[in-house]
Amino acid sequence: MANRKKSHSRKSSEPANDQPLWAAEFELMERQLKAPNALLLALETRAPWEFGATLAAWPLLRNAPEGDGHPVIVFPGLGAGDLSTAPLRNFLSGQGYDTYGWDLGRNLGPREGVLQKSVERIGEIVKSTGRNVTLIGWSLGGIYAREFAKALPDFVRSVVTLGTPFSGDPKATNAWWYYEFASGHKLNNPQLLAQLKKPPPVPTTSIYSRTDGVVAWQLSHQTPGKFAENIEVVASHVGLGLNPTALYAVADRLAQPERQWQPFDRTGWKQYFYRDTTRGE
Repeated sequence: MANRKKSHSRKSSEPANDQPLWAAEFELMERQLKAPNALLLALETRAPWEFGATLAAWPLLRNAPEGDGHPVIVFPGLGAGDLSTAPLRNFLSGQGYDTYGWDLGRNLGPREGVLQKSVERIGEIVKSTGRNVTLIGWSLGGIYAREFAKALPDFVRSVVTLGTPFSGDPKATNAWWYYEFASGHKLNNPQLLAQLKKPPPVPTTSIYSRTDGVVAWQLSHQTPGKFAENIEVVASHVGLGLNPTALYAVADRLAQPERQWQPFDRTGWKQYFYRDTTRGE
């Protein structure tokens, strides 16, 4: 009898037949997540070197796919403002996009008026340009980008997030306490967390790094689908918007014709800079 019980227990822990093994592994990791360790956190100091690498690679980055002039809004991370996203916006402007900051000062969370003003700004830009907008969000800014795309799918062309913790335990970061302090919101609402995990109904790319020292990378991994994908780079959290491989990936995603979205192609030379996101630990 004991042997039969053990056998039944093993079977119940196996993934369903229609669920890929890697997906089951990610679900298990989500339940056991912890914030990045002290070594990864210390490695966040490499961000200036990432920016230096971008400057060195600038001539090559200029060969990234060019844009079609559609508007792009970039939302900054927690505690940051538009100055932090200036290098990314300048790069995209040089590629031919009509770029905008979020224009609301430092991002201290969804305080009163912030969400409404952002929704109005998206509507105003779409109306003035006559074109749908791409939303890019760095860290917490990516939460805004995803949620605005869910609320305004007819206005949003695509979404790109950089190191955004939308999946799993939000306390598996080294910044959750600062978010609660700055925003006045507690991260203990299961319904809200379930909502954040749902992908927008528009093409959505999550760019993340397994060497992120602030956000556990699993929090930024979404289930691939018809309009959802992941791209892995080697970067720090605070350097994601300055990292040359991340910048190229963003330009590649934005250059796709509207309503003709295809997943990122990491074959050829790209396989050496962008890892297989479905592999295990």
